[in-house]
Amino acid sequence: MPMSSLVQASYSCVARHQRGVGLIEVLITVLVLSIGLLGLAGLQLASLRNNQSAMERSMGVVQSYSIIEAIRADSDSAKSGRFNVGLDDDPSGSTFPSQSLALWRDQLKQNLGDAATGSVSCTNTGCTVTVQWDDRRGADGSDSQQIITEVQL
Repeated sequence: MPMSSLVQASYSCVARHQRGVGLIEVLITVLVLSIGLLGLAGLQLASLRNNQSAMERSMGVVQSYSIIEAIRADSDSAKSGRFNVGLDDDPSGSTFPSQSLALWRDQLKQNLGDAATGSVSCTNTGCTVTVQWDDRRGADGSDSQQIITEVQL
């Protein structure tokens, strides 16, 4: 048997045994790639949830400072307790503290959702402002998040 026919016989034998291996390799590659892409999609979703939760915490801080500025504008009313309101209380009236609290609560609902609320508790020396909202969408967030800010008058 000449050398060239031996090479051809060897090549045809190898080619017969190699058939279909390329298809299996492609299928495994597609499977690995799809699992990787699903992992990336999961990371993106977690990132979006955490960014939303961080934005809500930032908005809570900004909203607590907004009512603190109103309290500082009328510190005599704060010292006498006219800014005091509980989480479930409804501020009503035509005084500056009542109108400020009502506007503040409306802004909380607008920026943090309908479940958002806040409370203020003032004494002669300082005030404690609590902002509470629903943070179910955060990755490890509980149903209720609170930011408590204490200031001196």
